[in-house]
Amino acid sequence: MTSLSVTEAARNFSDLISRTYYRHETTVLFKGGRPVARVVPIDRAALTGQALAGLWSSLPHLADEDAEAFGRDLETAQRALGAPRDPWA
Repeated sequence: MTSLSVTEAARNFSDLISRTYYRHETTVLFKGGRPVARVVPIDRAALTGQALAGLWSSLPHLADEDAEAFGRDLETAQRALGAPRDPWA
C-alpha cells in the first residue's frame, strides 16, 4: 500500500489511477498529515454484464411522460443550437 498527500494525488491523478488499475495498488491519501481517503482497485468480477443488469432495475427511472418531455426538450435544444442530427436515428 502506498500513501500520497492529496496535493500529490491531484498533481499526478492520471498516474494514480493507472497504478490503481494496472498494478492493483491501493493508495491512502493524506491531508494535513491525516488519512482522508483510500483509492482502491474495483473488483473486476463485480463489473459483469449480469451484475449491471441486476443493478439497472434498482436505479430510478423517469415516468413515461417525463421521458417523452425530456426527448422533446432535447430535440428543441438541438434545433435551436443547429446541432447535427443523430446519424444513428
